[in-house]
Amino acid sequence: MSVRRVALLTAGGFAPCLSSAVGGLIERYTQLAPEIEIIAYKHGYQGLLTGDFVTVTDAVREKAGLLHQYGGSPIGNSRVKLTNTKDLVKRGLVPEGVDPLEFAAKRLTDDGVDVLHTIGGDDTNTTAADLAKHVEEAGHPLVVVGLPKTIDNDIVPIRQSLGADTAADQGARFAANVLAEHNSGSRMLIVHEVMGRNCGWLTAATAKKYREWLDTREWLPEIGLTREAWDVHGVYVPEAELDVEGEAERLLKVMDELGCVSLFVSEGAGVPEIVAAMEAAGEEVPRDAFGHVRLNDINPGQWFAKQFADKIKAEKVNVQKSGYFSRSAAANQYDLDLIKSMTDVAVEKALAGEPGVIGNDEERGDELRAIEFERIAGHKPFDITQDWYKALLADIGQAEPKPAASH
Repeated sequence: MSVRRVALLTAGGFAPCLSSAVGGLIERYTQLAPEIEIIAYKHGYQGLLTGDFVTVTDAVREKAGLLHQYGGSPIGNSRVKLTNTKDLVKRGLVPEGVDPLEFAAKRLTDDGVDVLHTIGGDDTNTTAADLAKHVEEAGHPLVVVGLPKTIDNDIVPIRQSLGADTAADQGARFAANVLAEHNSGSRMLIVHEVMGRNCGWLTAATAKKYREWLDTREWLPEIGLTREAWDVHGVYVPEAELDVEGEAERLLKVMDELGCVSLFVSEGAGVPEIVAAMEAAGEEVPRDAFGHVRLNDINPGQWFAKQFADKIKAEKVNVQKSGYFSRSAAANQYDLDLIKSMTDVAVEKALAGEPGVIGNDEERGDELRAIEFERIAGHKPFDITQDWYKALLADIGQAEPKPAASH
């Protein structure tokens, strides 16, 4: 196909890959087809709807490699769902009585865009799928090629999403400082809340990487510097049943022995119970444009602290969240390599006119390919039956996980 103008956008929450993915796409187009014009919509679908974009100049092309060194997104993100007409009208992004998908498709046509690259998670790419379908039905010549971004690593059927490994690394780094607080008071309870609305992969991977860091340390128990006190004592994910009473009994023994307890908690763990309690009390549950519960507003980490503090006789409680620290980091080497492989394929597929979301397809032998939009879905559950996860729990004395009723 003939490609004259390519558009990029990043959307949803940040992940440690967005800046590098933008840089990688610019670099690859410059290598293969420097004559193609590149624009970038500002703040994701918001910029697409309002026609707010920046043009990638020769100076930017020359220095695009700098973007691999930074976290965040140079072109900005927002949470905009093209099928949520009511929210879009309320925010002034589309006029009342207008089909947002048609509005967005016309904007792309007016802007002369032949290829749209979306860099985002399941919401971003399922929204892209909605747009691609509408564009196809409306007869607009447009190829949409997505890249999978989410620190939750929960996009079906993609084996590994961009930025997730870095987020786990950064969460472990965050924990190394936070868990040093374990003896800032006697009988200390520390709750490390990790991002992960519906998937516990990041919490489990963060705990694993943190404990691998502990393996590299030298200890001095004679003065009180012990691995046991610095360790993780409980890991809770949405996919596993939570036995508060049983865990409290186990953790009380840990507290009595060590004088501290440190928990790694997925922000999505316990949410059904919190929401049920709020609704039973007649309280309004805060939700975003996608209908997701606003986790910051309901504060799962504090809920976990309340469940356990009295039961384990904690004298001091410290709840810390690593999410924003982790998700805004620059990509690590693993993710840089993954980003390079995916951006190269994304440009190749775009120039060939083949739409889809680039990723290692778990249902097709992990082949790196453009996965059909209709097969893309969010909320891939973390597999709590994996040997490494069961071994982690066994090592810290936690019972083998049982599937939660909601999963």
